[in-house]
Amino acid sequence: MRKTILYIALLVLPACSGRAQNKEVKMNENRQTAVNPLLCDPEKGACEMPGITGETGELTPVSGPKPVRILYFTDPICSSCWGIEPQLRKLKLEYGAYFDIEYRMGGLLPSWDIYNSGGISKPSDVAHHWDEVSAYYEMPIDGDVWLEDPLSSSYPPSIAFKAAQVQDEKKALLFMRRIREMVFLEKKNITRWEHLAQAAAESGLDSVKLKQDYQGQAEQLFRDDLSLARNMGVRGFPTLFFSDSAGNRLMLYGVRPYEAFVQTLQKLLPEVQKKETDTGWEHLFAHYPTLTNKEFAVLTGRSYGEAEQLLKGLYEQKKLRRTLCKNGVLWRIAQ
Repeated sequence: MRKTILYIALLVLPACSGRAQNKEVKMNENRQTAVNPLLCDPEKGACEMPGITGETGELTPVSGPKPVRILYFTDPICSSCWGIEPQLRKLKLEYGAYFDIEYRMGGLLPSWDIYNSGGISKPSDVAHHWDEVSAYYEMPIDGDVWLEDPLSSSYPPSIAFKAAQVQDEKKALLFMRRIREMVFLEKKNITRWEHLAQAAAESGLDSVKLKQDYQGQAEQLFRDDLSLARNMGVRGFPTLFFSDSAGNRLMLYGVRPYEAFVQTLQKLLPEVQKKETDTGWEHLFAHYPTLTNKEFAVLTGRSYGEAEQLLKGLYEQKKLRRTLCKNGVLWRIAQ
């Protein structure tokens, strides 16, 4: 497979599409740092913002009951963040007793209003690259959303996620998962409120309250995330900061093998013990309602091909149902 680099240069503007177009995301302080090109490189496993290097800022010491805190900077439309879902899900199953994850939004796509770089000047230019990234990460992504109903910004779904967090942290993660499935597999423009409201309802959130918070405090919470990312020198996504109560901190950047996640945790907490988990398909689907072939392969320790065949067999037995997209499939328990 030809490995290509998707180079996207974005000018960060204080506006979002949809409802957020009527509300400025004010970033007057350090405005020059808001102009950051964005580089999505599947070989590095990250969507980068060149010009920001190193790591600055401080983390608040861990205050919760778990010994390790993971601060995760991500974005709803970050393909590399979708690429680490298998690793994160396995880490939560096997070592979740030792850490909490705090999700922060990074603001990957502010606007297309001023944009022309690296051969990418409009949303339709991204479609082919998303298809290639899908094959590279072995995760289903259909780039045709950029041809059929392109997103003008990733800010509206990011603000919606902050609104979901106001209601319920656990349901907010279900919401994030759902809107990613919508944009990556179902070609839905998740800047549109009807899709965000549907995802909220399916995640057990109050859609009316979500919209109230989306139009209210969530914008400031999102702005706070952007400020924190700048202060900590975050240059792309996914970026995960692992820290312990003593103030020790390690950074994991980009898509990495599962072993890298475990090793990072072990460096801070050498005494960690892997929890033996049931990797039977019924148990996994009870814990994670939807799974891709790659996720099932990583969670069960199978090859991609073995996982695919097993899941297809369960589908033929009518034990699973599926959502197909051009570049993959999403599985769920048959009701």
